[in-house]
Amino acid sequence: MRKPTLSAGELKERPADYQGPNLDPEGLELQPVELGEGVYALMANIPPKDNNGLVVGNNAALVIDAGINGAVSRQIQGIVARLTDKPLRYLVNTTYHGDHTFGNYAFPDDVVIISSAANLASMSDLEVEKSFRSANLYGNTGAIADVTEWRRPDVAFDDYCEVDLGGRVVDLYHFGPGNGVGDVIVHEPRTSTAWTGNFLPRAGVGPMLLEGGPGRYIESLKKMRDTIDVKTVVAGHGPMGEGRDAIDTMIGYLRDLQDSVGEAVHDGRQLEDAVESTGLPERFANPDLPPPAGEMLAQLNRQMHRLNVVATYRALEQQR
Repeated sequence: MRKPTLSAGELKERPADYQGPNLDPEGLELQPVELGEGVYALMANIPPKDNNGLVVGNNAALVIDAGINGAVSRQIQGIVARLTDKPLRYLVNTTYHGDHTFGNYAFPDDVVIISSAANLASMSDLEVEKSFRSANLYGNTGAIADVTEWRRPDVAFDDYCEVDLGGRVVDLYHFGPGNGVGDVIVHEPRTSTAWTGNFLPRAGVGPMLLEGGPGRYIESLKKMRDTIDVKTVVAGHGPMGEGRDAIDTMIGYLRDLQDSVGEAVHDGRQLEDAVESTGLPERFANPDLPPPAGEMLAQLNRQMHRLNVVATYRALEQQR
């Protein structure tokens, strides 16, 4: 087994006038989309707020991600109760970030929480994590006031974990660092669906490099591409997409980012110059989505791209 990479912490630096995604859960309604018998994407009615997922077997149900607070967690559990009479037995955290894990505390004690060992190791300081996520609440910090404990996973794995729901197996993978050090992919083989958290969005939706540069991220994406067949990607944020297109687009974006910013670092150019001169690829600048979603996503992509340039610049600078 590969020894899990431990987090060095989230990048604190942000570009001037940076505005990240709005994760305020006010008005959030999760809408079930059936992808196959017993397989559901729970899609946020207001992107880019958090999406979730549900997989049901003959004996048990499994939920993907817990929501940002107790109210969202209870909404998820209410949807599960409406969609199936099978008992909810498992909850998977795709990342340690609070918008995916703060709701852990509101799930019953007999629900087994599963995540990667690297995510578990990163869930050590609730107040620090709340301070990071508060920046994405756009003033509504009361949304996480109920989160006074950070319930951590009961089961942690390094690379792979199999969950048997009775007549249906769900595969959990940690391919390596990406958005964070512990990103988990939840794969349902019958429908070839992958819930990818913050690791892999739909093609044309930008990533966020919060804990390092593109190098290791690219290698993790290659491992995913070589290991599992993914027809549908249900990302933690934004619309669903086609799996191979999402992976190839992400790898291409990260390679171009690494090359462009690497040239700036090599030439001794200042960070501010690199941020302003590293252009956003056309597919991200003009996403293939109808208005107003397309305009909203294009604006968010521009902001995240600027953050990615900062993260890449600092990572390459450190390597030098």
